[in-house]
Amino acid sequence: MSGAPMDDMAGMMDMSSAEGGGMEASFLALFAMWAAMMVGMMTPSVLPTVLLFSTMARQRRETGRAPLSVTAFVGGYLLAWAGFSLVAALVQTRLRVALLPLAAQSRLAAVAAAVVLITTGIYQWTRFKSACLSHCRSPVGHLTAHWREGRLGALRMGLEHGLVCLGCCWLLMALLFVGGVMNPYWVGGLALLVLLEKVAPRGDILGRVAGVGLAVWGVLVLIGRY
Repeated sequence: MSGAPMDDMAGMMDMSSAEGGGMEASFLALFAMWAAMMVGMMTPSVLPTVLLFSTMARQRRETGRAPLSVTAFVGGYLLAWAGFSLVAALVQTRLRVALLPLAAQSRLAAVAAAVVLITTGIYQWTRFKSACLSHCRSPVGHLTAHWREGRLGALRMGLEHGLVCLGCCWLLMALLFVGGVMNPYWVGGLALLVLLEKVAPRGDILGRVAGVGLAVWGVLVLIGRY
């Protein structure tokens, strides 16, 4: 909140630029970092769906029906988050000039952080968020409603599930810009929240409570700066 996350991001970009020989190396390093984080953060929450799909694939093999490709399904899911990682890396690279002044002016950095917190908190209560979360919390219903045969069908089902998951969690992932992209506490905390939202008995309620907390936190940040 004090601007340290902005300094961290600027430092990472400077370091990757110096070591990689330019903006292309910096962008590739940022993309790899975001992709690795998204895989690590989202794998626990999608694991029940992957296990369900794997069980369905095994049952089809045992009954002699057309096989399902678990690898294609997982690949489609990861493809959606690779797209998010690409956008996140692009934003972090292209807004470098804007981030450096914010790092030097704690008031502007705090306002930017507060806006992200409040926006995320409000989003947790929207119908779109609820609709996406309901699909994630009911993988059987989602797979049944979007069933497709074949390897390409498995890839498309994985991609569609990934996009639904992205719609559910993208603003939560954007909070990494507030707390620090490489901050292990924020990464772990957000991964835990996403997991509980999807698998806990009343994860939808927990997500809304977290939204209230985020919005209140954002307001407190604004009050503390004005």
